Amino acid sequence: MDFKNLSRIALGTMLLAAGTAHLSFARKDFQAQVPDWVPLDKDDTVIYSGIVEILLGAGIVLTPEKHRKLVGLIAAGFFVAVFPGNIAQYLNHRDAFTLDTDAKRFARLFMQPVLVAWAILSTQKNKRLN
Repeated sequence: MDFKNLSRIALGTMLLAAGTAHLSFARKDFQAQVPDWVPLDKDDTVIYSGIVEILLGAGIVLTPEKHRKLVGLIAAGFFVAVFPGNIAQYLNHRDAFTLDTDAKRFARLFMQPVLVAWAILSTQKNKRLN
């Protein structure tokens, strides 16, 4: 198995684990990331985003190669869509997980572009050299 496929499977597995955490033991922590302006109940938002993460994780791992690019772009869009939650956690000084200082919360903001790139690059078709 090549690095790209290992990377794709790792991302899918991470999403499956994060989605499971949303629905179980880390629900309170994830609520700290829901911006106050979201019109839904914070717990409902965490549950819905957890379901989406599980679906995306399964899609990234199981989707046939010809459709992976689309799934990767959808996952990248999801990472962009939830980024305001990371910003809200930083701006509102909300502790969750190990993000218990402004410096840690600020550093976490730089992980989101990495996740976007990971979703896109790990799901693209391999270019073959002739």
